[in-house]
Amino acid sequence: MSTAFAGSAMTWERLLDTWRELQVPEGWRPELTAEAIQMTPPPPGGKHNLIADLVDDALRRARPAGRGIFQTLGVGIRATGSIYVPGLCVVPRDAVPDNSDPVPAEHALLVVEITSPSDGEHDRKKKKWAYAHGGIPQYLLIDAYDEDSPAVSLFTEPVQDVYSRTVRVPFGPPVEIGEPFAVPLETTEF
Repeated sequence: MSTAFAGSAMTWERLLDTWRELQVPEGWRPELTAEAIQMTPPPPGGKHNLIADLVDDALRRARPAGRGIFQTLGVGIRATGSIYVPGLCVVPRDAVPDNSDPVPAEHALLVVEITSPSDGEHDRKKKKWAYAHGGIPQYLLIDAYDEDSPAVSLFTEPVQDVYSRTVRVPFGPPVEIGEPFAVPLETTEF
């Protein structure tokens, strides 16, 4: 059965076909919604990569057996007709498709976005909305460009397509990543 998205005649199958047909320059990440295709350039370098490495290191020690941590894996959110490529995502290895298809959102345990000056608003609003609609249990937003101050926000417990719990800490104190990880993420080096 195909799914049509509000305001769009595009079906999920057509969105996947579009995703499969994209020819993307090395390092770029395509993200699709029913409204648009957005090409995200390679991460802006050192600081972004260092933060991704610190998060990867913390999660690697605490991840459940059979789960992988991926930096270039698309996550398909059928409910919103979108495919995003988060900075990091944790999913069961056996849920990763053999081809270029995105992993269905219902398999993601955690997605992580690390903002840049150009995509912060998109990460704070559209992606948070889409990840909650996809039922992703935890969304970690590492936001050096937060208008109040650099901070880490952990959104959890999606209920009726909205994250019902948010923990926000400024860079410095640790933030506790919930089950199944149950690990404090140190943010002093962010």
